[in-house]
Amino acid sequence: MIYRHFIAPPRAFTQFSHDLIRHPRLSSDAVRLLTWQLSLPDGAREPLSRTAERARIGACAFTRAKRQLKEEGFVHERRVQGPGGRWVTQQLVSNVPLSAAEAAKILARMPVHVPDAPASPQLVPSARVPATGAPTPPPTDGHPEKDPGENTSHRPAEPDATVTSPEAAEASDIPEAARALVAALPHLSPDLRRIPRGMHDELARLVFRWLAAGHTPAAVRTHVLRGLPDDGTPVHRPGGLLRYLLRDVPPTPDSDTTPTAERPAPARPSSRLAALRECEGDHVQATLFRPTGDETLCSRCLGSPAPSHPGAPAPAGPGRGRHGR
Repeated sequence: MIYRHFIAPPRAFTQFSHDLIRHPRLSSDAVRLLTWQLSLPDGAREPLSRTAERARIGACAFTRAKRQLKEEGFVHERRVQGPGGRWVTQQLVSNVPLSAAEAAKILARMPVHVPDAPASPQLVPSARVPATGAPTPPPTDGHPEKDPGENTSHRPAEPDATVTSPEAAEASDIPEAARALVAALPHLSPDLRRIPRGMHDELARLVFRWLAAGHTPAAVRTHVLRGLPDDGTPVHRPGGLLRYLLRDVPPTPDSDTTPTAERPAPARPSSRLAALRECEGDHVQATLFRPTGDETLCSRCLGSPAPSHPGAPAPAGPGRGRHGR
């Protein structure tokens, strides 16, 4: 149960329609902004932004409230050019909704008030300073006395088509095998699908260093797979990760003369890759399979069906690599 107690104010009050205060499409800030403006004395030229500051309405709330009032027809704006060429924004606030035509008629009868401010220096003509000496007309003697007989224009020299930039020359030296290997890297794992196209040449040069050192494409792919996170951590910059993994070229196993006792232990692959092996057959992308012995080819390359022992996974096909999902 709610009770109301109301005492009519003896002075300083404004009458508002219940439809305005209870408007279903006006927020509380819009109603407060409108009623505040309508309660100002006659002749007040306070803009809506100043009213919002006095009513402690924030910038975002003021923008939203002003948009609601304009959509419902309680506020109208237009820009006109006043005396002296200065542009002024006129705002019309009404206690009843007005159409654009009705608001234009009312604003046409309103005088244009220009704020008291000094005119811009660009609008005030400056005193003319005479030049030194008497004015002389421009020369109109026609053509020069003699023809130089040659082209005296200063046109820039055309670039030589045979000269190529160092970047283009370096990109042309990348073999196609390195480019093909970089193009196939996104198929190894979903984490490498978003490699920037602008990094393909840089990655191809790094891959070419691996191939020139004697590493096989399968060794490059295995090194990349071992460098990917295996704990579910997302890779936000696959191009930067590949640059980091391919930056240092290790020696090939045949050229390593370090004693076995002094060699560091190789990095252990993840538990999912420990029991898998990469097929050495002709595949579009790297294919992993679970061997039953010392075979180096998957069942598809051997032409025999896959082993049917319990728990044996299907051979990894296109789109299924180390992180096949």
